[in-house]
Amino acid sequence: MIKITFPDKNVREYPEGTSSLEIAKSISEGLARNVIAAKVNGEVWDATRPIRSDSSLQLLTWDDKESKSTLWHSSAHLMAEALEFFYPGIKFGIGPPVENGFYYDVDLGGQAISSEDFKKIEDKMLELARQANKYIRKDVSKKEAIEYFTAKGDEYKLDLLNDLQDGTITFYQQGNFVDLCRGPHIPDTGIIKAAKLMNIAGAYWRGDEKNKQLTRIYGITFPKKSQLDEYLTMLEEAKKRDHRKIGKEMEIFTFDDDVGPGLPLWMPNGAVIIEQLEKLAKKTEQEAGYQRVRTPHIAKESMYLTSGHLPYYADSMFPPMEMDGEKYYLKAMNCPHHHKIFKELNPSYRDLPIRLAEYGTCYRYEQSGELFGLMRVRCLQMNDAHIYCTREQFAQEFNAVNEMYLKYFKIFNIDKYVMRFSTHEPSKLGKKYVDNPELWKQTEDMVRQVLIDSKIPYIEVPDEGAFYGPKIDVQVWSAIGREFTLATNQVDFAVPARFGLTYKNNQNQLETPICIHRAPLGTHERFIGFLIEHFAGNFPIWLSPRQVSILPISDKYNEYAKKVLQLLGNSDIRGLLDQRDEKIGKKIRDAEMKKVPYMLIVGEKEFNDNTVSVRKHGGGDLGTFTLSDFSKMIQDEIDNILNVK
Repeated sequence: MIKITFPDKNVREYPEGTSSLEIAKSISEGLARNVIAAKVNGEVWDATRPIRSDSSLQLLTWDDKESKSTLWHSSAHLMAEALEFFYPGIKFGIGPPVENGFYYDVDLGGQAISSEDFKKIEDKMLELARQANKYIRKDVSKKEAIEYFTAKGDEYKLDLLNDLQDGTITFYQQGNFVDLCRGPHIPDTGIIKAAKLMNIAGAYWRGDEKNKQLTRIYGITFPKKSQLDEYLTMLEEAKKRDHRKIGKEMEIFTFDDDVGPGLPLWMPNGAVIIEQLEKLAKKTEQEAGYQRVRTPHIAKESMYLTSGHLPYYADSMFPPMEMDGEKYYLKAMNCPHHHKIFKELNPSYRDLPIRLAEYGTCYRYEQSGELFGLMRVRCLQMNDAHIYCTREQFAQEFNAVNEMYLKYFKIFNIDKYVMRFSTHEPSKLGKKYVDNPELWKQTEDMVRQVLIDSKIPYIEVPDEGAFYGPKIDVQVWSAIGREFTLATNQVDFAVPARFGLTYKNNQNQLETPICIHRAPLGTHERFIGFLIEHFAGNFPIWLSPRQVSILPISDKYNEYAKKVLQLLGNSDIRGLLDQRDEKIGKKIRDAEMKKVPYMLIVGEKEFNDNTVSVRKHGGGDLGTFTLSDFSKMIQDEIDNILNVK
């Protein structure tokens, strides 16, 4: 018998060789029908794979991120089987899951494929899916694998085999299709109920332009037809809300080849949004007892060796610069710099907690193919802070950070969110995680208790913690239902000791503080990209780059319009003046297109009465206001949004 430990720490015994799916059936048939994959000792497995030793087990359903990835990986194999039916002699490169769906790189051997062929391939995929063919895993020797793909004449799989060690190679088969693959996969094709091929692109084999260009076919599948319908509807809405499109139209940001890929240039409108976000964060953090610091954009290699980021994080950092016999790196994270500031403060327990905050600019070398608008960039401005506290202060400090998140959710009208609580995998201590089982258990229990006590919705995810401690990734959904990772809240019980960080306790002895890494608004880049989609460019009044557009009916009222603009500016209301020689109807339509929250129309009557006629974006006429009344209305609207409890 083997012992299986579930996420709730409940332990049950099962015969050796029992699969996760069989364990699910022992709990309930309904659960088993929804199981797509399983996490065994923190590693995603086929739900049908036998478990032969004592293990931790998490059963994964469609709601779990790993299940979607597993289903889409299996769907790539299903698409490959359909392609093999229509395109004899086709050869296959790689077919991984991606954020939304999957792709397969294929060599069609001179045969043609276009989007017009998608329907017949989708129909074939669903025909094969209905056969409910099992995904069968088979361990093979390297010799067997080479012989198989030599016989098929598939040079791409043979190339991949060159990098694999004998004894680590597996095949997967479903129906008539066999592939070189490490898995995992869903139990059978019957789980796939809806399929859609999305587009075709070119891709060089191994990403090297010296190699042959293959055809990359993208697709997505779901376990329910209704889920595909919802996804396609969301996709259409997402196109309208694409942050790259709206960002260009509203002159928020741009990219330039001479500056470099992934390095955004913030235009005046974008700078206003950044300043308003910083103003909100600084006010919120000041009220919460944070102190602001500033740190340089580069640092010596020795600091990142001390922190542990080098060599493990080197691939995500820009190459070093050599000066005076020393290597310097562009700053990829703020925490080591903040640790140095804390050490210089030399605090006692009476000074704790110490909360150091900075909108620090960091640089990370994202691969060219991974860059995407503001969502994946190489230069990022982070709403970062580090809290140094005693063990007794931890729960209160960690909860205060979570409460800050909840406040921001209300301000930004984020209705759906969840805290993704990532823990460690005990079998990977000393490899992926700091080898201190006692502190791992202690800090994970502390974080879990804070989440339970505060009644914040959360899910627990094994084997996704940071190397130095458990963490929370904050998942939010935009107004159209797209999921984003907004920010993080991490516990660090390891790195402070590496820097020799201490404080004097009440016995005048030195102790190492716990450090909480937190970034409630993430980075300006990713968060503004999210906000553009979330609001479709219709920013709330406090965040809008231009809050009012002043529209004189004719040139003779331009001087009065300028006076209105100046008076509003005195009240910190951001406005723009449209002095074009155009009909008032066109000016109104253009202001609507620019998504300016309010339009102030001035003509003879307004000039004589010292008033403005007000229109609201998307809301029509609001009537005539004095400037003081209009200014008060704007300020009240802003206060109602920002002064949430």
